[in-house]
Amino acid sequence: MTGEIFYPRVAETKTEATFALYSTLGEVTLLKLISIIIPVAMINNQASIQPSAVSQRKLLSAVFLSGMTTLAVELSAFRLFAPVFGTSNLISAVVIGLILLYLSAGYLIGGRLADRSPNPITFYRLIAWGAFLVGLIPFIALPLLRLARDSLQNLDDLNVALIILAFGVTLILFAVPVTLLGCVSPFAVRLSMHHVEQAGHVSGRLYAVSTLGSFIGSFLPELVLLDLFGTRGTFVVMALVLLSIALLFLGKRALTLLWMPLVLIALQLLFPVSFSQLSGTIYQGESGYNYIQVVERNGTRYLLLNEGQGIHSIYNPQQIATNGTWDYFTIAPFFNAPPFKLTQVKRLAIVGLAGGSISRLYSEIYGPLPIDGIEIDPKIAQVGRDYFDMNQPNLNVIIGDGRAALANSPYHYDVIALDAFRVPYIPWHLTTREFMQELRDHLTDTGVIAINVGRTRTDYQMVDAMAQTAASVFPSVYIIDVPGTFNSIVYATNQPTSFDNLRANLDANLAAMPHPVLRHTAEQALAKQRPLNPDALIFTDDRAPVERLTNEIMLNFLFGLGSGEIKLQ
Repeated sequence: MTGEIFYPRVAETKTEATFALYSTLGEVTLLKLISIIIPVAMINNQASIQPSAVSQRKLLSAVFLSGMTTLAVELSAFRLFAPVFGTSNLISAVVIGLILLYLSAGYLIGGRLADRSPNPITFYRLIAWGAFLVGLIPFIALPLLRLARDSLQNLDDLNVALIILAFGVTLILFAVPVTLLGCVSPFAVRLSMHHVEQAGHVSGRLYAVSTLGSFIGSFLPELVLLDLFGTRGTFVVMALVLLSIALLFLGKRALTLLWMPLVLIALQLLFPVSFSQLSGTIYQGESGYNYIQVVERNGTRYLLLNEGQGIHSIYNPQQIATNGTWDYFTIAPFFNAPPFKLTQVKRLAIVGLAGGSISRLYSEIYGPLPIDGIEIDPKIAQVGRDYFDMNQPNLNVIIGDGRAALANSPYHYDVIALDAFRVPYIPWHLTTREFMQELRDHLTDTGVIAINVGRTRTDYQMVDAMAQTAASVFPSVYIIDVPGTFNSIVYATNQPTSFDNLRANLDANLAAMPHPVLRHTAEQALAKQRPLNPDALIFTDDRAPVERLTNEIMLNFLFGLGSGEIKLQ
């Protein structure tokens, strides 16, 4: 990965007054909308169908599927935004917070509406409209997300207001459907209520069923739907399932709403699936972890994940050098005492294999040494094989978490490369002093680790913290800034070494660095050393505020706080 660029996501804090205002306005607006969808006479006719006549099985089915759809929509929302806004904790906070706000409004509105019209026809119509609007979300969101993405492509003309506006408008798309789904549980309680003394039992049973549906909905997208249908298809499938049950229970009255599933199916079949408008895109796909793209330009292929602002692998069959971050992993062994020979590197481990840029470099420069490449996303590994020629016979691909996989490895390594960003964060458990000790335990006597860490031009908080954490375990630690990128490499050696070893291996013994990639990278690295900050935070398994530091870096970068990196006019 090279040139990682962090874009902060801004979440507003909702005060109680704002919430109250939203609830009041939302209640009035939604009730007016319902009065249009459902005849006014039906809403006001409380005695048209008595609650005792309502099938409990139907209510439980509707509540279960509504709960399942609500949580599936919430989880799928993250995937909807990931190609543009990434997967930062700020995005998660905004999505979760606003969806909870919409549900809260739905509980209030649903309870009042149920008292005004305890009618199962009203109930199932609400579900039908909620399901239909859920299915429309990805189609309406697409042009807004493309607009936001276009504004993110050019940092020199970064329109912060446009980004925030597009994100806010897109989130508003969830307001009506999620609020309608929030109406379901209190409405069902009212329809199930026969006697006041049964209130606890009735409400408890219905909310238990709704929560059970939410439990299923928390697994269904990640384990089944996203892989089979993609993000947009997941919205449509969940909408059709919930819509089907509502139409079924409406009976003959469903005839006026039969156009809803037809519209959703037509949109799914007729609209192009492709989200990306990037030129040269040769592959797009989704996994349980990422939105994956492969772009080819001028004979070079690039692996992009999620918002596509960071490049995670590069492949050009005509050249080995990547001219980026990956090249700097190849010089790690040469911090050892000179003269260091290529043949002294016997085994390599890579945490964050991606498309195999590091494994290809090492195989070319150091020969067919055994390489254990650890990648948590199996689809990325397959993309690496299909599009990046990640088929070296000496490469052993391990699908799993980097820390767990290394802990279970029986080998000791001469180099361990850590390139495990899930933009914009390094997984916190791969940053701690305890993990550094586990890395050291798996090194040979002359072993070296190399860690890719993101930063901005002026904000080195994460780099300094990672280096100081490594220094709490390893005897020698060095920082090299990768020219032209937002990355630094932290090197740590298993024995006391000197930065001058790199110069000595380059100057005094060029035979130790026969490959031009090694020589060129070492020459660049010698001019880009950065001193360690002894006051930097040390991460531990008990306290590793990686997300907080990264959020600060992103916010400072976006608004240019104290750095002058981006000036807002």
